[in-house]
Amino acid sequence: MELNLTRVDYLQVGVTCPRTMRLLPEKKTKAAQKVAVGDQEGTLHCFGMKKGEIVQNFKTLPGAKISRLELGGPLDAVQEKIFISCGSEVKGFSKKGKQFLGFDTNLTESIKTMWVCGSHLLLGGSYIFNHYIDCKDENYFLSSDHINDVICLPLKKVSNVTPILACQDRVLRAIDGSDLLYEVEVAGPPQTMALFGRDGGENGDEILYGTSDGKIGFVEIGREHPIHKWEITNDKRRGGIQCIDTYDITADGVPDILVGRDDGQVEVYAYDMAEDPTMKFSQSLSESVSSIQGGVVGSGGHDEVVCCTYAGWIQGLTSEPQQKAVGPGQKVAISEESQTKITALKHEMEELQRKVIHEREVYQHAALSKKDGISALPQFNINDHFTLNKDDASYNLSIEVQVAIDNVLLQSDVPIDLLDVEKNSAVISYSACDSENGNFLLATYRCQANTTRLELKVRSIEGQYGVLQAYITPRIQPKVCQVRQYLIKPLSLHQRIHKLDESRVMNTLKLTGNFSLAEIHSWVNQCLPEIPERTPPGDSVRFYFMSTFLETQLDCSYRKGEGIFRSDNISTISIMKDVLTKEATKRKINLNISYEVVDDTIPATLWRIHPKLEYQLLLAKKFQLIEALKELQIHEQDLTFMSPEYRQILDDADKLQEEYKKQPCRLERLYGMITDLFIDKFKFKGSNVKSKVPQLLEVLDHYEVENLMEFFNTGGN
Repeated sequence: MELNLTRVDYLQVGVTCPRTMRLLPEKKTKAAQKVAVGDQEGTLHCFGMKKGEIVQNFKTLPGAKISRLELGGPLDAVQEKIFISCGSEVKGFSKKGKQFLGFDTNLTESIKTMWVCGSHLLLGGSYIFNHYIDCKDENYFLSSDHINDVICLPLKKVSNVTPILACQDRVLRAIDGSDLLYEVEVAGPPQTMALFGRDGGENGDEILYGTSDGKIGFVEIGREHPIHKWEITNDKRRGGIQCIDTYDITADGVPDILVGRDDGQVEVYAYDMAEDPTMKFSQSLSESVSSIQGGVVGSGGHDEVVCCTYAGWIQGLTSEPQQKAVGPGQKVAISEESQTKITALKHEMEELQRKVIHEREVYQHAALSKKDGISALPQFNINDHFTLNKDDASYNLSIEVQVAIDNVLLQSDVPIDLLDVEKNSAVISYSACDSENGNFLLATYRCQANTTRLELKVRSIEGQYGVLQAYITPRIQPKVCQVRQYLIKPLSLHQRIHKLDESRVMNTLKLTGNFSLAEIHSWVNQCLPEIPERTPPGDSVRFYFMSTFLETQLDCSYRKGEGIFRSDNISTISIMKDVLTKEATKRKINLNISYEVVDDTIPATLWRIHPKLEYQLLLAKKFQLIEALKELQIHEQDLTFMSPEYRQILDDADKLQEEYKKQPCRLERLYGMITDLFIDKFKFKGSNVKSKVPQLLEVLDHYEVENLMEFFNTGGN
């Protein structure tokens, strides 16, 4: 079934946090619902639609930033009470705007996520989860990693209170009281969750989750163990999932899945004959989607998907048929009432423009005055993400501003490559850099008018670490910019995983010394991404990682006074050793270092590099043939005498040339990895082979994998 939805803009509020918009339920089926939304200015808005006009139900005064909005009420009644979290406080409002609750939790962490179920209030900070009953502290749980979302199985269907925490370490944690019931391993860092059908399905135990790398999953949370039902991968590399809901928008009797992504994509998935849902609708909004819900808002009887964007736009994708497009030469009949409204709006816009020009002149005059000159920097919010993309071993940098972006200047004190992004329409220009003084990149992105979101791709080199800085300048007066910093860590291309391949042979690095668990945890945190800033609870810590570029693995296990690190890539061990010893030296801590190098890991790593290197060298050969083959094509009409391989090169010429533009960096990267591997192998044996690097590069220029293996075995002798 094809789904046709039309976009309608309702209202703009202030900048919003994720999941701060809800539709208030109505007793009558398909009756128009009111919208409750909270913004970062601390204002709670509640409005509805009547005859195409917005009717404001109530609006609170500004205050602390609203981080979450949920609906609640008695279990057997309509869930129409509005609960908001601001800092460490929870407030409750009736649907008419009367405040009936002001609960200061006195938590040390600000409330990031919240769930209300009858008299139960579940709150999640950065690492701490609290469970309140009638505003009295009941249970407490300390998570080992950042809490992104919290949800509870419905008490109407499940007898026990079962909170579920979505944590950054790719785990859903089911809680029983103040104890961990079990962990559910998922494919990516879960960002948001929802009860399937809004009631958890038939048994109340069905959970949907969305990850920051764009995957959607469905799992049953049983009392004893979880059951994974399905997972939708992110093959098209769309943005991360910010919000998720279920609503029968296709009217087939089965709840459909509504998804909002941080790249502005809105998607509807529906069940057909297959067990897994399939995408039925997709539309891109200009800003990241912070909240999504299905319901009826604009016109009674017409379902729609209501979205709230980062900049505060409330938009609907409605199933109501809109006015058909008018062909050339045809006139549209406009009622006298509509004509009056249009004229009034035009006059209002002209009056506002005059006021803006006048106030701007007054400000400029006051700012330039010598006696009492004034100047105020305008404040603007930035929503940015710096995430590792497993598919191509690169980092996605997404920058979103509430107003149009003028330009973004990137500066880095470590060598990084900027990669092409299809969705990026900005014009890039590079400036000369002084690498001797630690400046390896200066690039400016000039954005087109009305661009509020910019996506960039960067790839780092493992072993070289520092800071990438973005200077963001919006199109506002007076000119002002904000600086954002992103850490490039020594093992920046490694990603957390749940299990290791124990069949692989591993090199081992062991450190002992007079250091605490918190100290060695902070050192590992500076070396690897996806490590929580806070030391996890317990006497020892263990993390598993995999390289997104070579798929080699790393096992980190440490406790007070001891750290053991194992990897099948000796260069990874070498980087860990250098960084950890450097950090220990800064704190004047003596380390005893021992290591065990297994020679069999070297050929295994070279075989992992081999297909990538072979592909890049073949690409270079094909590129060199393109011009000669094109010249031959001009002089020869019949090319049947050519081999199929050469004809294929001619057919793919444009694609090959485009790919070759990126090739020198990739080839240089692979050469660098092999060179580091060669140096590291002999460094652990006590030999310095840097003088043999030119010979190694000569072997690589005439690449044969057997010759390269032989060179590594003999050390170039």
